[in-house]
Amino acid sequence: MSDPNQEFQAPPPPFTKSESAPAETLSTPATLTGIFFEPGRVFTALRDRPRFLIAGLVLLLLTIGVTSVVYQRIDMGQYIRDKMEKSPRNANSTPEQKEMGVKIGKIVGAVGIPLSVPFTIAAGAGLYLLGVMAFGGSITYKKSLAVWVYSSLPPAVFASVVAILVLFLKAADTIDPEHMLVTNPGAFLGPDSSPVMVALLSQFDLIRFYGLFLAALGLRKVAKLSSGSAWGIVLTFFIIRAVLAIASAAIFGG
Repeated sequence: MSDPNQEFQAPPPPFTKSESAPAETLSTPATLTGIFFEPGRVFTALRDRPRFLIAGLVLLLLTIGVTSVVYQRIDMGQYIRDKMEKSPRNANSTPEQKEMGVKIGKIVGAVGIPLSVPFTIAAGAGLYLLGVMAFGGSITYKKSLAVWVYSSLPPAVFASVVAILVLFLKAADTIDPEHMLVTNPGAFLGPDSSPVMVALLSQFDLIRFYGLFLAALGLRKVAKLSSGSAWGIVLTFFIIRAVLAIASAAIFGG
């Protein structure tokens, strides 16, 4: 029989899954596929186990693949030469200087674009880290890498598919390598259109908006931010990028 004088102890609070259960662990294949269909579930899993290496390698391979097809389908030397002829900055350049510029441009495009992928990932993760801190949140750099890479993966896949279709369905001499994505209004402007207008309209890209949605969702899930704070970070960087692109078009003509 229990002692009636024993001090009464309240029963423990009921177990709630949302408060006590660990986040679901997903395998790498499940993470790579789930980001397309269940992004919220994937980002929740990445909060406790952030990963980015395999997805980052996929981004690099996609960039290498599309760049290779571009150089196979388009005479990049002639494309760069035509751009230089139209630029007022090269009005006083000698033919030898222009040809040297063409050679350098081809090398930069073929090698520099793929090499820029890891630097872009590292810098983008750093910006997300700073953005979360500015909005009063907390996130590690590794988690920022996971958010950047996995929010970039689906848009990169869709953009690569669109680019490959354009490269093989359109005549090579009618393709503008800088505006192959037909998912924004800027892609439908003619070659004689204002560079500023092209840059402005190119910001309203469906695939880019999809990436913004994934980035905001990822920051909200991984950094446990409010929806307003997550969208504030993403839109801030989107506006800065858009302003820089438009300013570059106004200053340099492209």
